[in-house]
Amino acid sequence: MCFVTLSGVFAQKPASDVPRQEKLLNGLKLLMWNDPAASDVKVSIRVHSGAAFDPQGKEGVMQLLADNIFPTAASKSYFAEDLGGSIEVISNYDYIQINATSKPSEFVTLLEAVAQAVSNPTIDKETTASLKKSLTEKLIALEKDPAYIADQAVAKRLFGTFPYGRPRMGSVQSIERIDFADLLFAKERFLSADNATVAISGNFNGDLGFRAARRYFGAWLKSDKRVPSTFRQPDEPDTTLLEIPLGSTDHIEARIARRSVARNDKDYFTTEVLKRLMLGELVSSHLYAREIPDFGVSNEAHVLPGALVVKGNAKSKFSFVWPRVLTDIFFAASKANLQADYAKRSRADQWLDVDTYKLTSVAEDKKALDALTFADVQRVGERLAKNPAASIIVKPATATQ
Repeated sequence: MCFVTLSGVFAQKPASDVPRQEKLLNGLKLLMWNDPAASDVKVSIRVHSGAAFDPQGKEGVMQLLADNIFPTAASKSYFAEDLGGSIEVISNYDYIQINATSKPSEFVTLLEAVAQAVSNPTIDKETTASLKKSLTEKLIALEKDPAYIADQAVAKRLFGTFPYGRPRMGSVQSIERIDFADLLFAKERFLSADNATVAISGNFNGDLGFRAARRYFGAWLKSDKRVPSTFRQPDEPDTTLLEIPLGSTDHIEARIARRSVARNDKDYFTTEVLKRLMLGELVSSHLYAREIPDFGVSNEAHVLPGALVVKGNAKSKFSFVWPRVLTDIFFAASKANLQADYAKRSRADQWLDVDTYKLTSVAEDKKALDALTFADVQRVGERLAKNPAASIIVKPATATQ
């Protein structure tokens, strides 16, 4: 019989931003929001380990493990056809997450289905072979895409063999090396109750939800030993420009990347505003060019410090340097845009991030966002600009120097 250990139970109001919190004896954390006005029920299960833990040379193990949770079209269609809902599985460097929905009347069945799938997935030779074949087909297409090639090349240049320098989904070669025993090993290490959080929101009875979660998730095994997110720090990157000629492209893809901050860094939101201002600087500097390149800036923050990446592509050679933010003319709009994006995220995802990234709290996270100033942007921009930059260009093989 699996009773719970309370880790802080809050009096819950309908549609409250603060969830009811419980913790099962197997270490599984449970978050619940009851919203009688909702038209459905959503269950999110986040496993707090992702592709960063792929064995070197066998990149793609965690992606295949995620794919193995619902390995067939029939296992996915069940949620739409029988439960009136949906299913998706997200996998990245930091976590694996299942998002499933159903009609309120099918809530208990929904919990049973996702609990069975995540706590006891069937891993065998035949299923693994099928999943490898499907993932390989996707990678064959991706590895011909000049934008994907550029993204992977600059990440490898910046991080080397550090996890964020290796392909999140693996490569055609690394997938070939993986067998079902690798997935079994990953399951035993990472797919465990004490390495996961379950968030339930929508139109359901909280007490019934608690009893059902205890019943269906209570038998989920906990791991014998948690694996910490600690890795040897990468060496300094090679700062010479890497040019990659590609016969299958008719345009140039350029990337400049510098190491940035982790998701739980106090300057994370500052870098998010910084990336928006850098994009504005890039576009402004090319407004009167004959051909305006397509620019982008990404801030790839993870459990450990990630990268700030400047991207550009065009048919012909273009001026491409690290943009410096000199004025605050777009600061207010950029901050407001970030605040709006943050507000769009579900309460469940905000709270799940607290567990994945070891944040202080959702409230403190939002407070940090609201308090940031342009002076913070200048300070962080100047600091990151001192980090060594990795630069790459993917260009048509016939392009002249």
